[in-house]
Amino acid sequence: MWPIWGLSTSWGTVLWVEVGAWTYHYSDQGDYTWEQARNYCQTFFTDLVAIQNQQEIEYLNRSLPYHKHYYWIGIRKLGGTWTWVGTRKALTKEAENWALGEPNNRRSNQDCVEIYIQRPQQAGKWNDEPCSRKKKALCYQASCQPSLCSQRGECLETIGSYRCQCYPGFQGPECTDAITCPVLRAPEQGELNCSHLHGNFTFGSTCAFSCQAGFVLMGPESRECTFPGSPLKCFSVPAAITCPVLRAPVQGELNCSHLHGNFTFGSTCAFSCQAGFVLMGQESRESTGTWTGDTPHCKGKSCGLTRLGGPCCSRVLSPAPWAVTLSPGLSVYPLGCQFIPWLASPHLPIPLPSVLSS
Repeated sequence: MWPIWGLSTSWGTVLWVEVGAWTYHYSDQGDYTWEQARNYCQTFFTDLVAIQNQQEIEYLNRSLPYHKHYYWIGIRKLGGTWTWVGTRKALTKEAENWALGEPNNRRSNQDCVEIYIQRPQQAGKWNDEPCSRKKKALCYQASCQPSLCSQRGECLETIGSYRCQCYPGFQGPECTDAITCPVLRAPEQGELNCSHLHGNFTFGSTCAFSCQAGFVLMGPESRECTFPGSPLKCFSVPAAITCPVLRAPVQGELNCSHLHGNFTFGSTCAFSCQAGFVLMGQESRESTGTWTGDTPHCKGKSCGLTRLGGPCCSRVLSPAPWAVTLSPGLSVYPLGCQFIPWLASPHLPIPLPSVLSS
């Protein structure tokens, strides 16, 4: 049996039973209606008792004295629902402890609940009663205080102690520790900017992703560390901005270098022409999100303008799948152009055969 203590008040002698971290209280003089009993409890203690579990019921039944009218507890029917008045939470099926055949709502006015203490049959069970009947007030003094659980959890009374039921995102006996998430890194060619509410990469941290010039973000722009089951992960991968594929000009060549991938941001391409042709336009283009400049093309050299010693193209022909060899000392050139060699002296050009026919 738990020790019983006494204190004299204007309500009579207040008796209490100490149970670990909190105490149960009742008066040895007078009985009260349910409303009076609650007023008494709230005046001197916390409230009418709220039953937490079956173990608590067993403690009460062993520790409190028998009283023929039994004891009021903190359950009342509100809006047709049995409710714990201290928390305004509905009584769940799992927490019900009704006596056999109860609640029966006899005469349709039984909206308050008593507990059978030291009753020969069904001790510790509940019964619905009219709220106007008078019984002992069974009160409790809470051990939970606002400062407990770091204001990051709900303080729950337990036999012999209290415990903190932490809010999502927090853990530990007093809910002091914010749950951590994996450390994030900036994506390649990108940047990471984070703000931390409770510590680096913990619950409540948010991180924003961005990309360097010429890259676009593939995925969400930001991530938040929430709670277990939803870890913070980076699915944001920058993809280089692509530009249209360039082609070598007719009678020309294309030579490209790629920094991040074929024809993407940072790629550069150089253009050149085959012998007998000159490049018309820029020699190179660069990808900066779009190609710089315009596409160049190759044009046959004009014989009237060609310097001595170099071949010229007197007439541009259609491309053909064979080659022609000019006079000794001259290179092999693709068809598509009627070539005329320049001699070492400034005489008029001598036409060569234009095309070999098959």
